[in-house]
Amino acid sequence: MQVTNDIYYVGVNDHKKDLFEGQFIIPEGMAYNSYIIEDEKIAIMDTADAEFEKEWLENVQEVLKEKTPDYLVIHHMECDHSSIIGKLVSLYPDITLVATAPAFNMLKNMFTFETEVKQIAIKDGDTLSLGKHTLHFYTAPFVHWPEVMMSYDEEDKVLFSADAFGKFGANDVEEDDWACEARRYYFGIVGKYGQQVQNLLHKLEGLDIQIICPLHGPVLNENISYYVNIYNTWSSYTPEDSGVVIVYTSVYGHTKQAAELLKQMLEEKGAPSVSIFDAVRDDFAEIVEDVFRYDRLVLATTTYNGEIFPNMKFLIDALVERNYQNRKVALIENGTWGPAAKKVMTNMLANQKDVQILEEAVTIKTCLNEESHRQLEILADALCK
Repeated sequence: MQVTNDIYYVGVNDHKKDLFEGQFIIPEGMAYNSYIIEDEKIAIMDTADAEFEKEWLENVQEVLKEKTPDYLVIHHMECDHSSIIGKLVSLYPDITLVATAPAFNMLKNMFTFETEVKQIAIKDGDTLSLGKHTLHFYTAPFVHWPEVMMSYDEEDKVLFSADAFGKFGANDVEEDDWACEARRYYFGIVGKYGQQVQNLLHKLEGLDIQIICPLHGPVLNENISYYVNIYNTWSSYTPEDSGVVIVYTSVYGHTKQAAELLKQMLEEKGAPSVSIFDAVRDDFAEIVEDVFRYDRLVLATTTYNGEIFPNMKFLIDALVERNYQNRKVALIENGTWGPAAKKVMTNMLANQKDVQILEEAVTIKTCLNEESHRQLEILADALCK
C-alpha cells in the first residue's frame, strides 16, 4: 500500500493472538505497522513482531526489489515493533540504525550482532536528510516507554507517531468506530502517562501534519485535528462525555440488584448516558475505557475480609495508577454486619486530583430494603444534578 508517492506501508496483521501484551482482549486482531520511505536514501521505519518475520520481510523486499535500505529508524523498542531488527541487520549489514540513546541500550538486551552495526543516536530536534525528504525527530519519553521518539517528514507532512494515535484491531478488519478501540488502547496502555503525552503535543504544535502513521491501527489521512484534539482530551484527563458509569461486584446478587436499580432510576430521571459493568465478568479494559470517557462514576461493592471485593480493589488500583481525576464518584457498599467498603474506597481515592466523592452514599446490609431504596433515590438525584 502506498501512503504517499514515496512512502509505502509494509506492516502485518495479527489474527493469532487472543491477548495483546498478555492481557488485553483483541477479538479483531492487531496491526504491527511498518513503513518505507524511498528517496536518494531509503529508510525503513520500524520492523514488526517476530511471529511475522517471513511475511514482513516479503513485504519489505516487494517494495525494495533489488535496492538496499540505508537506514532503519527505530521509534519504539517494544518487541512487537523491534523483534526483526537482528534479521534485518543480517540481511543488510551496511544498514545504519537510527534511534535514541536509551533505545540502543535496550537493543543490547535483545540482540548480539556478529559485527559492529552503524548507529546514529538521536537527540530531540535532530534531522536526517534522505534527499528531498527530511526527517525531524522528536523524543517522546514515556509515551509510553522511555526510549520512544517520533519523526516528521516535512516533504509529505507525515508524522510517524510510534504507539501514539494507535488502536486495537487489525487493518484488514472493517472499522466501525476508530475512537472506541483507540480509547480502550490509550487508557489501557498509555493512560498513566498523560503529562508526557501533553508534553509531546506541545512539541508538535505548529507542525503541518497531513498524515499520521502510527505503529498500530490505520494510517490517518483526514480530519487530523480530530485525532490531535481527542488525544489532548484524553491526556489532560478531561471527561469526554457527560454520563454515569456504574461498576459493581456482587456475591449473592444483592449489590448487582442495587446497581441495576440505580441505572433504572438514572434513566428515568433523564441521565444522558448510563452504562453498567460487572467488574468480575466484563472486559476490564472496556470498563477502564468507559470510566475515563464519562464524568461520573458509581462504585458498588461488598465488604470482603474487612476490605473490598478483590476485583473492585484491582479496578480502583488501576484507576489510581492511571491518574484518575477531574470526576465525581459515588459509592455503594454492602456488608451484613460491618460495612467497611465505603471507607476503604474513599481512602483509596483520597489523593486523586479533583475527584469529588459524593456525600450521598448508599449502605446495604445484605438485602435492599426501604431505607437503602430511599438512599438510592437520593443518590440518583445527586448524580443527575
